[in-house]
Amino acid sequence: MTTTTPTHHLRRSQLYRWHVNALARFEEAAGSAVVTEYAGADNEVNQATRLALVDLSTLPRVGFKGPGAPDWLDQQGAQLPDSPNQAVRQQDDSLIARLSDYELLILADLNLNSTLPAILQDRWSLASANKTYSVPRSDSHCWFALTGADAAMALSKVCGVDLRTHKFADQTIAQTSLARVNAIILRNDLAKTPCFFLLSDVSSAQYLWHAILDAMVEFHGRSVGIAALRALEAKPQ
Repeated sequence: MTTTTPTHHLRRSQLYRWHVNALARFEEAAGSAVVTEYAGADNEVNQATRLALVDLSTLPRVGFKGPGAPDWLDQQGAQLPDSPNQAVRQQDDSLIARLSDYELLILADLNLNSTLPAILQDRWSLASANKTYSVPRSDSHCWFALTGADAAMALSKVCGVDLRTHKFADQTIAQTSLARVNAIILRNDLAKTPCFFLLSDVSSAQYLWHAILDAMVEFHGRSVGIAALRALEAKPQ
């Protein structure tokens, strides 16, 4: 892990000033900075098993859409979900989410070992990918993770979809309103801990972050760094 500060990088989370004021410690993440942990915080791993919010907005992600997108991704060796609003883990631990028949989102893994997002971005061109168009999800959308046993209950305060774990299966997607803004909600559990990835228009990042933090107060939730998520993911099943 290489420590860094957000101001050393051109790409930054829209919330980096908030994190700095909250005494965040950062590490380098694909040419940017992601919060590792917060100084002075209690055990963040235990917090994440109960209820925690994490800013993943600087992690790599890319999207593709168009009638040729599924075939082109299949030709690149990607494993695609059979139907919309489902996600599939890839061999390199990246995640492909199918938002519609012809629109797909590819998310890097938490450890930043996956290469598929970068490979697909490098291989894509209008000439080589027939009827397939690149969608700059790293620029257009923020990316948060809400984890813990109380995550679904906290989300119920700002979302009308029933996200309880016995109703909303792992690697299922809801495209819905979250705190009155359009959002993609993707359940992606970390071993035995429920986890929801939340993606929304980047212009709503600060508003959505604070709206979710407010919804978490009743359940004693707070923000943590990515190290807590990695620790949960590494726990035995």
